[in-house]
Amino acid sequence: MGTTLRVTGMTCDGCEDIVETALEMADGVENASADREANEATVEGDAGTETLLEKVRLAGYDAEPA
Repeated sequence: MGTTLRVTGMTCDGCEDIVETALEMADGVENASADREANEATVEGDAGTETLLEKVRLAGYDAEPA
């Protein structure tokens, strides 16, 4: 199952890496990718949306379900 989040505040490759790493730390995440140009992050796995949003917010970025 996949989840897409709208993530704002990413401005560089490093930001994408931070968001991906934060998402991959959530239980149930198999893979995560972030795209600053699209303002999105896509997650594969069975982690809940609220858990994913919290991980992104703790990493310092705004997020909401896409």
